[in-house]
Amino acid sequence: MSTKGNKVAIVGVGRMGANMARRLAEKRFQVTAVHDVRREAAETLAAELKCKAAQKLADVTAAADFILTVVSDDRAMRDVFTASSDNLLIGASGKTFINFATVSPGVHLEIEAAALRAGAAAIEACMASSITQARQGTLYLILAGDAAVVESATTLLEALSVARRYVGATGRAAQVKALVNMVMNINTAGLAEGLGLGDALGLDLTMLREIFSQTGANSRVLETDGADMQNREHDCYFSAAHAAKDSGIAVSLAKEAGIRVPLAETTLSQYQRMIAEGLGELDKSGIAELTFKNRGKK
Repeated sequence: MSTKGNKVAIVGVGRMGANMARRLAEKRFQVTAVHDVRREAAETLAAELKCKAAQKLADVTAAADFILTVVSDDRAMRDVFTASSDNLLIGASGKTFINFATVSPGVHLEIEAAALRAGAAAIEACMASSITQARQGTLYLILAGDAAVVESATTLLEALSVARRYVGATGRAAQVKALVNMVMNINTAGLAEGLGLGDALGLDLTMLREIFSQTGANSRVLETDGADMQNREHDCYFSAAHAAKDSGIAVSLAKEAGIRVPLAETTLSQYQRMIAEGLGELDKSGIAELTFKNRGKK
């Protein structure tokens, strides 16, 4: 277990990061600072948690023992760690960075190397869960990096999660998470097509979903997204834009590995189409808007 203190700061306080911050404060960690490119979001959360809304990334690092990053993509990850004018690695000696974002495995390797040069440590904690689990502290975490550093963060990680799986050296968690989301997105697209075809045939979709649930068509996605697809309720828990990003990471990994993934490629093209049609901020269940008759851009 770590001998460090329990001062925590969070960079990226969108839907997931903000609820993780709330959970940690509730579990009596000292949430000392938050930061977000959307200044208003950081200030609102800081007022709620009575902590600092840091304008500079270096101030985030100075305020905490553990710095959590929950950013959007590869570019954002590189920016917060390596931007020339201000970054998290300024004065970072002795600090531990826990990176929760779904980004390319190579980016995690870059960040780990940069952190080590700065005298700091960095690990991956990829999340296979959503907003509700972040708030309740019931995330499923896929962990990677130096095993001793992962162990040093156990108390904090336990406060956020119901289960954790360590999968090896840096980059491995990102690979596993990319595959998790690749398969989830394929399942989501397949369910949308099944329900869309059922609707076009005039079948009762509530009946169809019940039969799906008792047969080989069952899936976690049916449970989480089926009714939303039927009822056109696409409040965002995991956006189509993020689904496109994550399927894109998986397709890139497949190309690097020299294997064909036609279903993943087709699913990626569907989510890219959602973005092109202005539907990227709908929940991933919104892919049904592309498969049901007489639906589409609202």
